[in-house]
Amino acid sequence: MIRIDGSHGEGGGQILRTAIALSCITGEAVEVYNIRANRPKPGLAAQHLKGIEAAKIISNAEVEGLKIGSTRIVFQPRALKGGEFKINIGTAGSVTLILQTILLPSLAAERESIFEITGGTDVNWSPPVDYAKNITLRALKEMGAQVEMELIARGYYPKGGGRVTVRVSPSKLEGRIFERIEESVGGISHCSNLPAHIAKRQAESAMNLIKDHGYDVHIDTEVRNDFSTGSGITLWSGYKGGSALGERGKRAEVVGEEAARILLEELESHAAFDYHLADQIIPFAAVARGKTAYTTSKVTMHQKSNAYVIQQFLGDVTKIIKINEHSQISINGKSLI
Repeated sequence: MIRIDGSHGEGGGQILRTAIALSCITGEAVEVYNIRANRPKPGLAAQHLKGIEAAKIISNAEVEGLKIGSTRIVFQPRALKGGEFKINIGTAGSVTLILQTILLPSLAAERESIFEITGGTDVNWSPPVDYAKNITLRALKEMGAQVEMELIARGYYPKGGGRVTVRVSPSKLEGRIFERIEESVGGISHCSNLPAHIAKRQAESAMNLIKDHGYDVHIDTEVRNDFSTGSGITLWSGYKGGSALGERGKRAEVVGEEAARILLEELESHAAFDYHLADQIIPFAAVARGKTAYTTSKVTMHQKSNAYVIQQFLGDVTKIIKINEHSQISINGKSLI
């Protein structure tokens, strides 16, 4: 059984998500201990629990320690299967972080998988659904992943209630050498149960700042009346993104400018990927056929945590090298999918 120290590196949920995904793909049982040891509330939170429960179903696994607050689990997968699955996190826990556990193994399932996931679509400390759809899935599709995502409802903190459907077809992943893409900036500014001018002001402030830096930009606005109340904006260009969320007392113009500055910082880097995407692609590249390589704006603990978990399963296949003002990540895939 492979043993993973959950306190390694950033000591958060990323280690757990990657370990479970690779366990499903390889068929190797895994024990993860010291789960989220470096967080204020260690152990499994609701979204981690739901992610493991979903992985248990799609891999017919046996699991020990599956309860809120647990700091140790043992996960023993059997055969991967497709089908239709409903996952309700029950909180504003991130739907995109759930996907980081189940998307990779679903690509190796025997038939198509359709997931309906309810929770937070636009919440702190996780990729917004628009980032996943327009940046993460774009890169994965270029590696051969057949995945479609549809937003049904937005979910903000604290009520959640957002809903997405994700359709995953069995796919063969091919390694890819990614280059920087230079294109205009796209985006979406959204709000729910708030005046329409909130979304408009977020968009206008972001567009003004981006245009001032010489980029073409188009941002759509979306005004909804979903279960949750909140606002946010996500921007993208090529393999890079920036996002920000509204909150009580925070002016809409500040929200838009915050997202624009994050994206502009990435666009000013000569790297191919922003540092979030660089982290997210590593597990997929590790099981693809052939080499994957890309540059990224900086090295993060999430990237190092993913490399650590992958090493326990597949050996030393990931190299992260600092080059001048950016970093290069190369992964020699093991052709497991």
